[in-house]
Amino acid sequence: MFDPTIYENLKVVMEGAVYDLDLDGLILVTGRQDLVDLAEMSRSFVIRFRLKEGRCTAEIRLTASLADLAGEKLEWRNASPGCTVEIRFLMEVKDAAASCYAIQRELEAIWDGRPDIRQTVSYTYQEGTRQLTYMNEIRCTFNRKIDEGHWSDFPELLDVMVDSLEILEPHHYAGETG
Repeated sequence: MFDPTIYENLKVVMEGAVYDLDLDGLILVTGRQDLVDLAEMSRSFVIRFRLKEGRCTAEIRLTASLADLAGEKLEWRNASPGCTVEIRFLMEVKDAAASCYAIQRELEAIWDGRPDIRQTVSYTYQEGTRQLTYMNEIRCTFNRKIDEGHWSDFPELLDVMVDSLEILEPHHYAGETG
């Protein structure tokens, strides 16, 4: 009989929790990926969403490495299998220095110091462009593995992600008006 892995069990719970928020009308799921990396022999599940009327994108990524999968399936004695969770937010900002400073402070307050929050700012060069905006990728990493004992954390984690999107929306650059 087939015995699902930690990764597969958590993926089902995480996906269900995200789609519950979509069905409740709080968010809109905009994409999902279920990937097998043949070079590293790892698995990843990614689901993206935004607020119903929002412009910022949130992404939650669940990953299991070869060592995690093999340790679990082969029941290695000293293995501590599990998965990693990473959260990303993508948005455009106009004044990168001011926006990133404010975003960092606001996210650190709402996440209460739990994940490591890093912002990477970039832009695409286009000749003749008068308006320069920056893409801000915000990565939240927890630096620990999770397993089925953490399944009940997903609703709270997603609630904080939705709260984060609400905080990020005013910082999103919408272009010149008028």
